[in-house]
Amino acid sequence: MSGALEGIDLVVFDKDGTLLDFHAMWGGWAIELGRRLDGATRRPVAGDVFATIGYDPTSGRVRPGAPLAVATMGEIREVVAAVIRRWCPNIGAARQAVDDAWFAPDPVAGAIPIGNPPELFGALRDSGRTIAVATTDDRAPTDASLRALGVRELVAAIACGDDGIGVKPDPRMLLALCETALIPPGRTAVIGDTLADLRMARNAGAGIAIGVLSGVDDASTLGPAADLLLPSIADLRVE
Repeated sequence: MSGALEGIDLVVFDKDGTLLDFHAMWGGWAIELGRRLDGATRRPVAGDVFATIGYDPTSGRVRPGAPLAVATMGEIREVVAAVIRRWCPNIGAARQAVDDAWFAPDPVAGAIPIGNPPELFGALRDSGRTIAVATTDDRAPTDASLRALGVRELVAAIACGDDGIGVKPDPRMLLALCETALIPPGRTAVIGDTLADLRMARNAGAGIAIGVLSGVDDASTLGPAADLLLPSIADLRVE
């Protein structure tokens, strides 16, 4: 772990599962969405929705690689809408039910930090490094969450799922951040909790791909794709 960021000028963090407690934010959202959809359709649709988006209400965990773990909000809504169409008498009724039930998670109330992001980001800034965030979440809630964490002013660039530049593991998200920061991918570190994060790093030619076990994917999944595997960002040392 010592010297992991040697030769690195840009550090790109994933958001949910890396900076924020993924299961706390998205698990609560899934439960409430299921409750609202049950009411809107007057049918017991929640279990079907949970299974399709990859949420286990018993464990409160999200299945690795499932839509809830890797898809954009727009894509998750499309997946949910397809489930509801199976339960409704016609497309119009299904569309209305989704419209009535749909809501976005609270990006501030759900922003439970992992480790101490302000301290870590401050240390990275003081070391002369640039900080960026790459997330499949939309831009407005991402901005709100980073402000809630107290790190927004330390982040030089953000790439989000609704920016239209591809989503992980597509390299375009990372390459856009590198272009904005004027730092080549080879001098960039990517830190994330999913295989999609690490594959994005590989696809873009990042200098180092760091997996953290604080989110969705486990060591057996992340290990083969990671240059370094850490319990969480709290274990990252800035030198």
